[in-house]
Amino acid sequence: MYQPAHFIETRPEVLHALVRSHPLATLVTLSAKGLDANHIPLVLRASADGRTSLVGHVARANPVWKDTDLSIPVLAIFQGPQHYISPGWYATKAEHGKVVPTWNYVVAHAHGTARVMQEPDWMLDMLNRLTDSQESRQASPWRVGDAPSGYIEKLARGIVGIEIPIDRLEGKLKASQDEATPDRYGTVKGLQSNNSNQSRAMAELVRSALAGEAPKA
Repeated sequence: MYQPAHFIETRPEVLHALVRSHPLATLVTLSAKGLDANHIPLVLRASADGRTSLVGHVARANPVWKDTDLSIPVLAIFQGPQHYISPGWYATKAEHGKVVPTWNYVVAHAHGTARVMQEPDWMLDMLNRLTDSQESRQASPWRVGDAPSGYIEKLARGIVGIEIPIDRLEGKLKASQDEATPDRYGTVKGLQSNNSNQSRAMAELVRSALAGEAPKA
């Protein structure tokens, strides 16, 4: 990934927060047929030794688990808030007019060698982690154990687990850090006026970068 110095994000807590808040990964793999991309929810798991892994599953009918060359590292891409930035928001537009549009975004790239997992205990733990990470936001969280006895075991036969121990995690936070301070304030105001979820999230990222705060991706 192209990484200008002012956009590099290396803080593990920021990157982990992005993965947790935007778990639908684009998983890029290599097979004999070439590159393949699948969109898979992945949950971050920390082990006792401090290492982190991504765990999730695919449908057994999805050939990715059989076709992927497991000797080659895979890439899981997590996309956070993103938004078009209009030069009309910049204070310097009125001064000299030498402004152009751009696009702000935040991403995390996780690199690691994937493993195919099918052990029943591992699969149940993965399903619990994936479900609980999302259901915790519900007023009455649904649990895997709420399903009838044997139902989950039956459905689990139709999926295959994926585990990716993370060897390298890199991030990019493009939040107008390379613009003049008045233009960054104008960007916050312009994004806030759009009043969409994406614009509000990006406005907060630009604001936090201005204040030198850790972003809430």
